[in-house]
Amino acid sequence: MVAQQGNKSNLVWGVLLILIGIFLLAAQFGYICWDNLWPFILIIGGGLFLFGFLANRNNYGLLMPGTILTIVGLLFLYTNAGRWDALEYLWPTFILAPGVGFILMYLFAPKGNGLWIPAVILVFIALIFYVQFWDIFRFWPVILIVIGLYILISAGRNNQKPESKEPPDITGA
Repeated sequence: MVAQQGNKSNLVWGVLLILIGIFLLAAQFGYICWDNLWPFILIIGGGLFLFGFLANRNNYGLLMPGTILTIVGLLFLYTNAGRWDALEYLWPTFILAPGVGFILMYLFAPKGNGLWIPAVILVFIALIFYVQFWDIFRFWPVILIVIGLYILISAGRNNQKPESKEPPDITGA
């Protein structure tokens, strides 16, 4: 059975290397325009990592490189179509991609993991940088002030002991 899995793995790797070799050879001889297709290598690589996770759900660590390669590949596919100047506003995607990877790992990893912490931090940082480019959100710090006020008010309420509705016990029992 182990030998059968090894043969299957060798078959997949052999076919994959042949396909990559054919693609690169065609690109070298001008049959494929490398200038427009290189982002697909990132997307396909990310897809292979994601497929690896789907094949064995215990390998949730494959979600991180799969997510990063796929998101960054899609970003480069978009910018490669003559929109490189858009990276001036889209660069937070490089921070967002691992954040999304951590979210997926948190969702599919065993329960009780702390992967949501880096996920929230990275996604929050990316969103802050995205928001700075939109004029409508120039007052976004007000959200932080409101959250801070809510936390202070909540802490003040928790420090006050609620009065007991029961009469005091004077029996000494």
